[in-house]
Amino acid sequence: MTSGTSRRAERTVFLRTRGTGRVRTVSALVGALAAVGVGLAPGATAVDTENPWYLETMQAEQMWQTSTGEGVKVAVIDTGVNPETSSLKGQVLTDEVPESVAYGATDDYSGHGTTMAELIAGTGEGGGIQGLAPGAKILPIRVALEGLEVGPEFEKAPETWDALRAAADTDARIISMSFGGMTSDEDDAAVRYAASKGKLLVSALGNDGFTDSPADTPYVIGAAAVDSSIKVIEGSPEGKYADLAAPGADIPGWCDATFQSYCAKNGSSSATALTSASAALIWSAHPDWTVNQVTRALVDTAGRDWPKEKPSSYLGYGFVRPRLVLAEPDYDGGPANVDPLAKENGGDLLAKSAEPAGASPSPSGSSSSPSGSSPAPQEGSSGGTSAAGSNASESGDSNTLWITVGAAAAVIVVGGAGFAVLRARRTR
Repeated sequence: MTSGTSRRAERTVFLRTRGTGRVRTVSALVGALAAVGVGLAPGATAVDTENPWYLETMQAEQMWQTSTGEGVKVAVIDTGVNPETSSLKGQVLTDEVPESVAYGATDDYSGHGTTMAELIAGTGEGGGIQGLAPGAKILPIRVALEGLEVGPEFEKAPETWDALRAAADTDARIISMSFGGMTSDEDDAAVRYAASKGKLLVSALGNDGFTDSPADTPYVIGAAAVDSSIKVIEGSPEGKYADLAAPGADIPGWCDATFQSYCAKNGSSSATALTSASAALIWSAHPDWTVNQVTRALVDTAGRDWPKEKPSSYLGYGFVRPRLVLAEPDYDGGPANVDPLAKENGGDLLAKSAEPAGASPSPSGSSSSPSGSSPAPQEGSSGGTSAAGSNASESGDSNTLWITVGAAAAVIVVGGAGFAVLRARRTR
C-alpha cells in the first residue's frame, strides 16, 4: 500500500490543471478535447439508442421486473445536466439542488453530464438514451472541468470539494463523478465527509492509459470500462485503483452541447454512470440497506475468473451484475455497520464517521479505493490479471461471467468521439 502523496507522485498528468504549473503538450490537449466531443471530428460514429448492448448484456428487462431504481436519488457531479432532453423530462430534481452549488446545474456546457444522467436514469423517450435505472432521479451539480472552459462563467461554477460536500448533505444516496483531477486536500476531506454520511461514491478510473481521479482516494469506487465482449477497453489504466467494471465502449452519448444527435462513446465515464445505476437498482430493492451492504453486494456478485482476494489490476473485482442480487428477494447483504473493504480503505467507515468533517486522510493511506488493487504484478507474481488475455465469453448460465483482460496499452480513438476523463480545474 502506498501513501496518498506517493500515489499522486507516480501518476502521469495528461491535462494541466489551473495553478499547478505542470506542462501539457498540444497533442494531449487536442486529443482530450476531441475525446469529450468538443468540436466533434468529421466522420464521428453515430449510434442507435434503440437497443444498446449494455442493456441486453446486463439483462435490464429482467431486472426491471424487480427494480427500476425507484426511490433512489443519484447526484451527478459533472458539466451540468440538461433536464429538457426527451429522456430526462421529469427525471431531474431541479428544485432540490443545494443553493450553494446551484449555479449552472441545469446548463450543460458540453453534453457530458447530460449523457451520464441519461445512462443512469434516462427513460428512453423520444429516441433518447435508455438508462439502466429509469426509476431513479438525478440531482445535478455542475463543476468546472479543464479543457472545457466557457469564458467568464467558467469561474462561477462550484469547486469540486464544495460540490461533493453539498451532494453529501442531500438525501442522494449515490454520488457519480465521471471526471479526474480531484486531488486537493480539500477534495480528500470532502470525500471523507461524504463517506461519513453513508454515500456510495463512484468515479471514472481513467482512459488512454492515464488516471488522476477521485478513484485514487479511499471510499471511492473506481469504475473501469469494458466492451461488448466483456474485455477491458484499450487504453484503460492498469494498477490504478480499479474496483468494478461496467460497459464503456460504443455507448450512446450526446455528440456536443447542441443536443442534436448521439455519437458512439468510449471510456470509463459511461462505466461510472452504469455502476452508479447498478447500485441504484440494488438500493431500491433493499431501501433499508447501508452503503456497506450495497458495496458488499456489488463486489460479491461481480463476474470474474480470478480469485476475489486478488483483484485484477485492470478490472478490480469484476463486471457488475446487479441482477444476481435482484434475483434473490432474500439476498443477504451482510453486516450493515461493517465496511466490507475496511482493510483496503484504511479503516472502517463507521469509525471514520466519528472524525471531524474536515479531517485529513490518514498519513498511512492504503489503496485508494475499495478494491485495494495494487500496481500491476511483476513477472512471477500471482496477483491480478495480465494485459494479454484471451477472448471473454458469457456462458448460458446467467450466474457465470468469464472476464478476461484484453490488451490495454494502445490509445483508442473513435472518430474523436470517445470520452476522456475530464479533469477538475485545480489540483495540488
